[in-house]
Amino acid sequence: MAATWIDTHCHLDFLENPDDCMAAAQAAGVKAVVVPAVSPGNFERVAVLAQQHAGVFYALGLHPCSVDGLKEDALVVLENALRAHREDPKLVAVGEIGLDFFLPTLNKDRMMHLYAQQLRLARDFDLPVVLHVRRAQDQVCAGLRRFGITRGIAHAFNGSAVQAQAFLRQGLVLGFGGAMTFARALQIRRLAQSLPGDAWVLETDSPDIAPAWLEKGATNTPDQTPAIGAVMAGLRGLSVDDAAACSSRNACRALPRLLRHAGRYEKHPNNASQSR
Repeated sequence: MAATWIDTHCHLDFLENPDDCMAAAQAAGVKAVVVPAVSPGNFERVAVLAQQHAGVFYALGLHPCSVDGLKEDALVVLENALRAHREDPKLVAVGEIGLDFFLPTLNKDRMMHLYAQQLRLARDFDLPVVLHVRRAQDQVCAGLRRFGITRGIAHAFNGSAVQAQAFLRQGLVLGFGGAMTFARALQIRRLAQSLPGDAWVLETDSPDIAPAWLEKGATNTPDQTPAIGAVMAGLRGLSVDDAAACSSRNACRALPRLLRHAGRYEKHPNNASQSR
């Protein structure tokens, strides 16, 4: 049986032809993709995509880089959307939420307020989180501890090994994608090698963070997940099938609503203790 994959972070609604992209992804063995919203303007769009495609799941949240363009009622709109969709089994998380201290022009105080309030919503609605973490690993993790959030994914993780362990202790898993495919990304690749087998998932972040084999500036797409997974398999000394099974199982544990639709992954060894 061919390996099947889950792309845990794909902005499918930002791609020019999402239907074609999903067809190509499924042909490549990608069984499911998670599409996080970034602002109220695309809440309905990601939900509709999930209804149109069996393999599409979604999260609702306010992206930290959207902070300066949000209306004052953005949190109220998010809470109402979560309430309206709370029984939808394809709503898998609150996200994409978090902090971004890389961009100095963003309103930091408002960003931190929105992050805290979205963690409160995740707790109140009993949903995992899909996190944006850029140069703010310690602050993001502190928020998780404050609100008792113990499920979710720290997307495109690029922190230190010590910071990674803090997220793992909190119960989250770490997302790896195109950045890991570059030979010069030594810190990310070392982390990918050394993590426990139950600590990581795969993602594309389409249309961004294209892998090394695509031309600079090329659009990333979810069908790249298997090739990214093959890089992870090589780094960790796994077969491609075991890498697919392990990452998919970890994704279903981090986002439990995936399990009902995305399938079970008991056929392959867990590799939970493997940490090359």
